[in-house]
Amino acid sequence: MPEYRAVRKAHSLIEICKNPQLAAEVTITAAEILQVDAAIIFADLLLPLEVMGLPFHFSAGEGPVIERPLRTQEDIFRLRTDSAADLGYVAEAVRLVTKHFGPKLPVIGFCGAPFTLASYMIEGGGSRNYIHAKTMMYSQPQAFDELLGKLVSVTAEYATEQVHAGADVIQVFDSWVGCLSVEDYRRYVLPRTTQLVRKLKESGVPVIYFGTDSSTLLPSMKETGADVIGLDWRIPLDEGWSRLGGGAVQGNLDPVTLFSDWEQVRQRAQEIIDRGAGRPGHIFNLGHGILPETPVENVKALAAYVREHSARNGFKSNS
Repeated sequence: MPEYRAVRKAHSLIEICKNPQLAAEVTITAAEILQVDAAIIFADLLLPLEVMGLPFHFSAGEGPVIERPLRTQEDIFRLRTDSAADLGYVAEAVRLVTKHFGPKLPVIGFCGAPFTLASYMIEGGGSRNYIHAKTMMYSQPQAFDELLGKLVSVTAEYATEQVHAGADVIQVFDSWVGCLSVEDYRRYVLPRTTQLVRKLKESGVPVIYFGTDSSTLLPSMKETGADVIGLDWRIPLDEGWSRLGGGAVQGNLDPVTLFSDWEQVRQRAQEIIDRGAGRPGHIFNLGHGILPETPVENVKALAAYVREHSARNGFKSNS
């Protein structure tokens, strides 16, 4: 969006995250221009790493870079879990956004899931094969579980503060969980992710749990107790919903579809709506994050199209 790019010319991504006024501004601007049914707070998945004693920075064209990746039990032992309050700038941004919108628009807070954050910490950044993360998971399972436990402690406190500041729901992003087999997910990841979801639900708001390339994991992900399971675009909505055995789902338009002409976007959106078959409990969304250079007009038109469909079929907006 031109409005966001104007802010980025003067501030880095991390600077925006750490400035509640700026983070609130870009959150509010996007929600109001796109006319979506909820605003998700502007923050970065990796913010908790810094307060745990693991600095990172963003490298042009490479994404986040962890300066000292975790490789040993001693590295994990040194991680702090007592400074989650230092992330209070995110909660303050939530407070500003909720004050702006009042009851008109729900606000979504979020945090990273234990496995995805742990993988970043061990790999040192992005990865295709997760060699270091999986090697620690297999060869040092106790150390790996200790790391997940520390992440649960920090992220639960961090996300709960967002709820106290006014967030209406928390979304947990497990962007890298699709690299795991069902067996490995259940053995090494499910117990700690379930622990996180339970802690978040104690705050009294619903929890959305989302992973990518996770079609085979859906029944296990449902076991976490999350209120809503996110579906990416790799599985038809109705099939994913069926695998979950009911409940609420979010998804699942391929973000790249938005680069097409509007008629193609409309057709694809209608296909997803049709697969929902009018059942309550589907939150229409993309199957992953929106991409740079996405035509803004297509996003606005998509939001309007889905809202119009919901109104025609008696579904309440902003629910």
